[in-house]
Amino acid sequence: MYKSVVRPIFFLFDPEKIHYFTFSLVKTLCKIPFVSSIFKSLYVFEDKRLEKTLFGITFKNPVGLAAGFDKNAVLYNELANFGFGFIEIGTVTPKGQVGNPKKRLFRLKDDQGIINRMGFNNDGMEAAIKNLKKNKGQVVIGGNIGKNTTTTPENYTEDYCEVFKELHPYVDYFVLNVSCPNVGSHAKLNDKDYLLELISACQELNNKEKIQKPILLKIAPDLNNNQLDEIIELVSETKIDGVIASNTSTNRDNLKVSKERLAEIGNGGVSGQPVKKQSTAVIKYLADTSKKSFPIIGVGGIHSEKDALEKLNAGADLVQVYTGFIYEGPSLVKRINKAILKQL
Repeated sequence: MYKSVVRPIFFLFDPEKIHYFTFSLVKTLCKIPFVSSIFKSLYVFEDKRLEKTLFGITFKNPVGLAAGFDKNAVLYNELANFGFGFIEIGTVTPKGQVGNPKKRLFRLKDDQGIINRMGFNNDGMEAAIKNLKKNKGQVVIGGNIGKNTTTTPENYTEDYCEVFKELHPYVDYFVLNVSCPNVGSHAKLNDKDYLLELISACQELNNKEKIQKPILLKIAPDLNNNQLDEIIELVSETKIDGVIASNTSTNRDNLKVSKERLAEIGNGGVSGQPVKKQSTAVIKYLADTSKKSFPIIGVGGIHSEKDALEKLNAGADLVQVYTGFIYEGPSLVKRINKAILKQL
């Protein structure tokens, strides 16, 4: 029903506007008695064999929702009704910011992809914390954190540390987002020496807390093997808890959409099916080269059970969906979990 009725209607409208309309719709529906129970009966698939324990956290299933969908932690309680094993909120920055000028979100229907240049639009850490205080404890919550656009390079680490410290009591794990192509000084955020500084600073804060939270690094799918070797070295040196592979891509090769349309859209990161192979190749390289020495969360182009299993078989421990969730609908999570169980 979603693909034949709901999606065609939603796709008639501006992607960003329909995103917020859907948020309001789901929020309102879940306030109606028994609706949450109906969603759970339709979309939640539970089996003890799907449980996975990584970096001290037990996930009820390996399928999560990637960051960027619920930026401000507005809908995570309701989204838990759709069967996710974990939900990553953010990217959260110290201060709220509007992000890049609109239009900044574009569908690539023939490619089953999306191009975005949102620019870390969010309401800031205080708004996220206010919403996270309403956590009903139904699902593992990850906190994806970043810097404000106006922050100068010498203060990048200060931004990350500020959000890390304030968000610490309210999330189960952290993700340092250093790979979004839609923010300034992208090169610095991918420099190994800088990453050592950033990770060490966050770990120092983490060690001061009574309970330490896992810290992961989110990387781009466009890294070459030498850069991936540096990531492996970085994980080994810092003992960071894991890697998320991968973010959106700046690569626009082999897209079905016309060059004229791409020129009209302008810059931005590509997600969905166009990044599937790149993302899986990164996962496999990291897993094989490191001899699976650290956990990997696989994300990028998961639109089917087969796509998810490819990521897991390449070396991912958990997977996340985003663009696939938009194109395939909420039944995707249940279908993936059933397929994983069948493979087990």
